[in-house]
Amino acid sequence: MINFEDELKKFHPSLEVEDVEDAIYQQDLTDIADLLIKKITESEGEFEQEYEEES
Repeated sequence: MINFEDELKKFHPSLEVEDVEDAIYQQDLTDIADLLIKKITESEGEFEQEYEEES
């Protein structure tokens, strides 16, 4: 059987919405938009270098 007193001792309340939001924003997470921007700027730099070499 379930011992409710033991279960209550183990219980940790979930974070409130504001706390979860703060916890998420404090981490430096890279999303797909960040990856695309990085790749585009890298490829633009490579294109400029190739263009300068040809001139």
